[in-house]
Amino acid sequence: MSLPPNTCPDTAYCAFRRVVNAAFLVALLATAMITGLCDSARAEDNLRIVALGDSLTAGLGLSRADAFPARLEATLRAKGHMVTVINAGVSGDTTAGGLSRLEWMLAERPDMVIVALGANDGLRGIDPAGTEANLDAIVTRIKRDGTVVLLAGMLAPPNLGREYGAAFNGLFPGLAKKHGVVFYPFFLEGVAAQPSLNQEDGIHPNEAGVDVIVGGILPFVEKAMAARGQSGRNR
Repeated sequence: MSLPPNTCPDTAYCAFRRVVNAAFLVALLATAMITGLCDSARAEDNLRIVALGDSLTAGLGLSRADAFPARLEATLRAKGHMVTVINAGVSGDTTAGGLSRLEWMLAERPDMVIVALGANDGLRGIDPAGTEANLDAIVTRIKRDGTVVLLAGMLAPPNLGREYGAAFNGLFPGLAKKHGVVFYPFFLEGVAAQPSLNQEDGIHPNEAGVDVIVGGILPFVEKAMAARGQSGRNR
């Protein structure tokens, strides 16, 4: 605070008081600027993103450093985002499996969850109504904590028929619209059925395929991160 106003019979004292007042104002402005910068950085500092999925997320056949969560984290950090992406992928998991371990996953206290489940439901020909109910419950529970959701869609194998494919493929955009979450239409966009981007099984992406997946979903991840910042959520 400034010195109390008074008469200044001493010219030297008046000059000293003006210097002190000016220094105080400079310090006050600097403190305000630093506080503002810290608040801005804190919105993303140590942002925790959980990738909830199956073998496509877990990185079956790859080193942990080449799996989708690790490559996504590296790419985001290279762009200046201070984030940690947690690998919550379990090989062979269905939407029912993801739902059953959801509370354990949420113990990580994520700021954002990428829900990338459904591929195994489609491969096993599980009733799309059941898949939809599981994903609905997953997204509902995650949002209950105020956590931002990015829903990644999946497409049914063509050998299951047109009717099954229409029901299965349509449930993902329907859920995204219902819950108002960021939606990436197809997790394997640009990778599915591309031999050069998949391992020998023709299903799981190789290192190059993972990079294509990361490049495709990246703008949607950043959109979800921005939505999280606008929500004003306090952890």
